[in-house]
Amino acid sequence: MYQKIIIIFLAIFLTYSCSKENIELENPVKNDSFKLYQEAYESFQKGDYFYASKKFSEAELNFRNVEYAAKAAIMSCYALYGINFYDEALEGLERYLMKYRADQNVMYAHYLIAIIHYEQISDEKKDLQPLLDAQKEIEFFLKKYPDSDYALDLKFKKDLIMNQLAAKELYVAKYYITTQKWVPAMNRLKIIIKDYEKTIFIEEALHRLVEINYHIGLEQEAKKYAKILGYNYNSSQWFEQSYKILNKDYKIVSKNKNKENKGFFKRIIQKIK
Repeated sequence: MYQKIIIIFLAIFLTYSCSKENIELENPVKNDSFKLYQEAYESFQKGDYFYASKKFSEAELNFRNVEYAAKAAIMSCYALYGINFYDEALEGLERYLMKYRADQNVMYAHYLIAIIHYEQISDEKKDLQPLLDAQKEIEFFLKKYPDSDYALDLKFKKDLIMNQLAAKELYVAKYYITTQKWVPAMNRLKIIIKDYEKTIFIEEALHRLVEINYHIGLEQEAKKYAKILGYNYNSSQWFEQSYKILNKDYKIVSKNKNKENKGFFKRIIQKIK
């Protein structure tokens, strides 16, 4: 756990190290606020995050300088995050953002909020809300700080979230298929095609639409989705399964490798419609 925190927040530790001398100059004779901060930081380094959080909070209340108080406040939140006190950390971060809006570490606070929500994601079959919360916070960060050092990490996490959201839709669709509720099943599969076209579940979603439409007698609809699947994934296992469903005279549209991939599904679907 210590490794997780020290890697993510190394930059902010360096900020504190550079500020030590300035903090001490605030009161050369006696500086209780700095002593509290130093005690908190030493406890943090030893892995005693709960005690560190408490002392960082005390230091915040004692600092006369707003910048140093803000740093102590956000470090208290980091310490709570370190022991998975997620609710308390989020509460502290929201308070920090309201109280120290001009602080130089506001970006780190938003990043930590996104990470906390991401780490609370559970099985997509059981609870969808943590996924949606994490997606919301990550998208907010990427919009506000697109060129930051943390954007690349959150873009990767966003892709994972999109896959999990698509997995959720596919899981529900399969349940409807087993109960022969074809319309709600197709609606779920169409959500994957519309909103999660870049995920790993797009191929199976297209195949399931071929399968369902053919089963209920909508052969032209089945062929439409098979054409999309064949155009993009004519060597995949899902296309092979879809091809077996249709008659032998069905022709696969060759994929033009020179076409631009961006927004590809949307263009193909519109064209077929």
